[in-house]
Amino acid sequence: AAFPGVPRGGLYTIIMAAAAAAADGAEEPGMEAEAQELPLGCGGGGGSPAAGRSPESEERREPPQASVSNGGDEDSGRELVELKVIWNKNKYDVKFCLDSTGAELKQKIHSLTGLPPAMQKVMFKGLLPEEKTLREIKVTNGAKIMVVGSTINDVLAVNTPKEAAQQEVKAEENKKEPLCRQKQHRKVLDKGKPDDVMPSVKGVQERLPTVPLSGMYNKSGGKVRLTFKLEQDQLWIGTKERTEKLPMGSIKNVVSEPIEGHEDYHMMAFQLGPTEASYYWVYWVPTQYVDAIKDTVLGKWQYF
Repeated sequence: AAFPGVPRGGLYTIIMAAAAAAADGAEEPGMEAEAQELPLGCGGGGGSPAAGRSPESEERREPPQASVSNGGDEDSGRELVELKVIWNKNKYDVKFCLDSTGAELKQKIHSLTGLPPAMQKVMFKGLLPEEKTLREIKVTNGAKIMVVGSTINDVLAVNTPKEAAQQEVKAEENKKEPLCRQKQHRKVLDKGKPDDVMPSVKGVQERLPTVPLSGMYNKSGGKVRLTFKLEQDQLWIGTKERTEKLPMGSIKNVVSEPIEGHEDYHMMAFQLGPTEASYYWVYWVPTQYVDAIKDTVLGKWQYF
């Protein structure tokens, strides 16, 4: 058929041109599907999916990797130490800054256990000093940090009779003559200082040693040693015949007094029951460990 305004000789040219135009506008199979599968934001607005994208830009779009550390972002770039915090049969693996103080570790324990710092008794080779750093007290990787603590209601229920008992003991002590002059103690003290008792340092307070305190006498004049099992929260009182394992929470009070003429040593009693008759006496305790023994057995937290 003839096209209006087009000479018959140009018809073949028109048909071929139309076919070429249709071929140029066709898309390869699957192109549209591939474009739809790309995530949003991968390409520029309205352009090819790959337009305006470079390997460098893809790397910048990746989220930063989280640091595997319990210490928090503030610990990045600081030396960390791996700890095992044990509380109430629960164990926590913690990475903590080696230059942080004991007080800061208590805050971390608070976040793990819910125990307020004032209610915590934290022990590492004795009661953990709050003012010193973990580096200063020589905490190393894998160290076990023992935590003892209860809710405020539990502590108040336990502490009320303990405080009353302590006040009664102090009142009685003020009325009596020095303990070391009393007949019941003189028969032990008159034996003199044991040859194998541990050395004392007067005027100094030290943390508990890593070995048992040994070479001391008990009330019957037999040799006795004290072993502080912090992991079990127990005090072991050992003699030649047997070893008594006492939960520290069962000890109502601890009293001590310097020995006259040997003030660098103390006589000390652990109250195991409700009355003075339950005192277990130990003689020739080196004075530098007296406060550490009281803090470890009773815990500073009981006086808050």
